[in-house]
Amino acid sequence: MMAATATSAARGEIRLNEPMSKHTSWRVGGPAETFFVPNSLEDLSLFLQELNEGIPVFWLGVGTNLLVRDGGIPGVVISASRIMRNLERLEHYLVRAGAGLPCTQLARQCLRWGLGPSEFFAGIPGTVGGALAMNAGAHGGETWDRVESVRTIDRNGEIHERAPGEYTVGYRSVTGPKNEWFVEATLRFEVDVTPSADDMKSMLERRKRTQPLGLPSCGSVFRNPPGDHAARLIEAAGLKGFSIGGAEVSRKHANFIINSDNATASDVEELIAHVRQAVLEKHGVELVHEVRIVGEAAK
Repeated sequence: MMAATATSAARGEIRLNEPMSKHTSWRVGGPAETFFVPNSLEDLSLFLQELNEGIPVFWLGVGTNLLVRDGGIPGVVISASRIMRNLERLEHYLVRAGAGLPCTQLARQCLRWGLGPSEFFAGIPGTVGGALAMNAGAHGGETWDRVESVRTIDRNGEIHERAPGEYTVGYRSVTGPKNEWFVEATLRFEVDVTPSADDMKSMLERRKRTQPLGLPSCGSVFRNPPGDHAARLIEAAGLKGFSIGGAEVSRKHANFIINSDNATASDVEELIAHVRQAVLEKHGVELVHEVRIVGEAAK
């Protein structure tokens, strides 16, 4: 299947038919045909250079904001879990963060450095790469508001320096050069803004109080429509606690769907569709899911 073989210069771990349920926060999903975990960025570049052009590639972060269908993902899934976790201060208001770095770790270090506004990164349940890919945000802050530049790697293993102007950025939406994945970002913070440890603490406490943390979910399923909140619309439609199979609309936060009882990806996807239809019929509002749905249906 792959040009990369045991004699390849690329190093790392290759697994066949790896269950994606092990790598997604919903704990559902069929197998990845081939699952590759590189040991370094150079390792990843070599692997991509040797990979047959016809083989599809899917880039995996920490598996939040992701629903993998029960039939799994054909081709190669690349997990950057061991690499790109660097974080350094370049000058007083600039930092360079690897795409594999957890956003909470970025927020805590920026707090130590006195760089703000950065507290909102603590509210993003994923990595810097995932936050870049969807312009993730929390508590009024958005990732691309801070981006000075990014580095990417393409399908041929080449590294590119990109400016924000090369991307179209919107609410939970980012479009840029095709077949490239984020390697790291240079982020700029403000001269006159000092982050608050109390604000970060209260933000994290509010998340714990209002969201079903500790249960398998993807975070917020739907984008907030203009001038409203998806959770309010879903709750007003009487859907808290509604379930299909093992998937359930959280009773704690209506914009969360939890895997409450050995759900399948099909259960989750059917529940997403049901919630959208119910809200449309009740409120006339068509919700847009921010979770990424990938892979093939079970045969």
